[in-house]
Amino acid sequence: MILQPLRIIILKAVNDTNDTFERGYVTMENEKKESVSENAEVKEEVKAEATEEAAAEGKEKKAKKGFLPWLNENRLEMFVAIFLGITALLSAWATWIGALHGGNQATNYTKSNNLSADGNSMWNEASQQYMQDMLTWNSIVDLRMDIDYAKSQGNTKEAEHLEDKMNALIYDSGSDEFIEAVEWALSQEDWATPFEKEGFVDGYYTEAQKVIDESTELLEQGQEDNANGDRYGLVTVVYSIVLFLLGIVGIFKNLPNRKLVFFISIVFLLIAMIYMFTIPLPQGFTL
Repeated sequence: MILQPLRIIILKAVNDTNDTFERGYVTMENEKKESVSENAEVKEEVKAEATEEAAAEGKEKKAKKGFLPWLNENRLEMFVAIFLGITALLSAWATWIGALHGGNQATNYTKSNNLSADGNSMWNEASQQYMQDMLTWNSIVDLRMDIDYAKSQGNTKEAEHLEDKMNALIYDSGSDEFIEAVEWALSQEDWATPFEKEGFVDGYYTEAQKVIDESTELLEQGQEDNANGDRYGLVTVVYSIVLFLLGIVGIFKNLPNRKLVFFISIVFLLIAMIYMFTIPLPQGFTL
């Protein structure tokens, strides 16, 4: 009778031990499964990251093999810095030369206006002298007719007096050119005037025409300086565009895009340089 309760207690203790063991085993199995699942997830994440990195590397390798493969990121940054400096210097040069053209334009316009005023004044003086010589010639013609009439009447003294008066009028009141032209006219067998002598009338305006021609030349030079200054202004604008493009190269994350923007900026730079070298320097420019 005593053994029966003891047996029951022993069996119950054994059953409890088995239950505890089974629960511990199940817990270990569950933890093992959870660990395996977590490891699988980690492996999947690592695999996905590796796949993304491989894809990125593949794209980068593809880009390197594509457009300008030799131009890697470090070289690109170096070239951008170099061309930024070159473009800034060229822009400063174009601005300076354009300003010199503008100064020459103002100077030439001022000189042209002054010479034009002088030339017009000389032209008016020449016209007045021309009219004065015509009046003198009319007086000479009247005296000549009076001399011929006195001679026809046999009035020698009157004829000599009129000749002296005519000679005084010719040699005292006229220029050397006018005297030469009058002598030429008087020596002709047929009736002639000094203004018919070749080149005589044009001689009145020779000096005035030289001044006016010089004024016109300076005006044209001023207009050319104005046009050249505008051309250098256009070059400066293009250089500004190049500086802008070079400045935004680093904004793009994709290397091919940076290469493309860099290439476009270099094309603009070359076009501006070629065009600038075709524009003449200011007249009298020296370094």
